[in-house]
Amino acid sequence: MSKTSREHKEKALKQVCFGLLTISTSRYDRKKRGESFTDASAEVAERILTASGHKVVIKRIVSDDSEMIQEGICQMVSLHNVDAVLGVGGTGITPTDVTVETVTPLFEKELEGFGEAFRRISYDEIGGAAIMSRCIAGIMRGKVVFCLPGSPQAVETALEKLIVPEVGHILVHARA
Repeated sequence: MSKTSREHKEKALKQVCFGLLTISTSRYDRKKRGESFTDASAEVAERILTASGHKVVIKRIVSDDSEMIQEGICQMVSLHNVDAVLGVGGTGITPTDVTVETVTPLFEKELEGFGEAFRRISYDEIGGAAIMSRCIAGIMRGKVVFCLPGSPQAVETALEKLIVPEVGHILVHARA
């Protein structure tokens, strides 16, 4: 690591407060009906973030609906105690997967390298199916928003290999 990179990393935020937005019609419907369900991806995210010294300060579940997704992301970004938002789900290629199309226009700056790096890492793990991964990241009002596939494995990969190591560094630059 170069001296400049090391200096930037030393200035990075050590603890980041996250908003966690699960995007899933089936989980949203179960929650609405008061049924019990497991949100394995959200549990993985919270476990990794907490173990890394970060905090999850708000969690919500929304349906695969553009208005609900936009409202959830914008609400979390507007909270003073949220530094980063992690959206999980709705990034696939089925007609109901609308997260990428909904969130991308909200970005002031898109972090294209996030999706590229995630797909590169995913290719090593799952092979050619990585081409269907449509994860994105970008900056909104000095905060970073990540939208990930809904599988626990994808959440674990993105958090451990990309987000946790870089989120504090990203925020320093986003707020400069």
